[in-house]
Amino acid sequence: MISFNRFKNRLIAAALTRFPSLADRVAKGIDPLKFDATPWAPVVKPLVETTVALITTAGVHLKTDEPFNMSDKSGDGSFRVIHSDVQLGDLSITHDYYDHTDADRDINIVFPLERLRELTADGIVGGVAKRHYGFMGHVENEQIEKLIRESAPKTARMLKEDGVDAVLITPG
Repeated sequence: MISFNRFKNRLIAAALTRFPSLADRVAKGIDPLKFDATPWAPVVKPLVETTVALITTAGVHLKTDEPFNMSDKSGDGSFRVIHSDVQLGDLSITHDYYDHTDADRDINIVFPLERLRELTADGIVGGVAKRHYGFMGHVENEQIEKLIRESAPKTARMLKEDGVDAVLITPG
């Protein structure tokens, strides 16, 4: 049975989806994180030679993985690994802060792995990374610290280990 808080979160997400002006008002009240520098890595090889990974903040994970924690009001700063040979039917979305009805029908909306495979098969992209990553985009307070200090650096190391040249980041 779904908890009251999860029901409330889903109801709010549905209202914000249906009434974008409400979402705009909510967004204006949120102070974004500010950093002293913005990391930048220039493109150094043609796309046809580039290995690409996907990172999504849409709450995508394997059905066999532990779902993202929806009971913590600060969100969940952890991540899930998704191997490139996954069958899309083996994926699930755990995220109460956006309406993912359409993405539940076609996960490529938020996690375009099939499109990336097609681009690779067509010779447009050099290769699909062996690992991709799912995060839950609603992260606040102490979960931001976990994301910045643990999850993001570990994900960056894994991307480097896999020889990833570029990352496509998709929101939820």
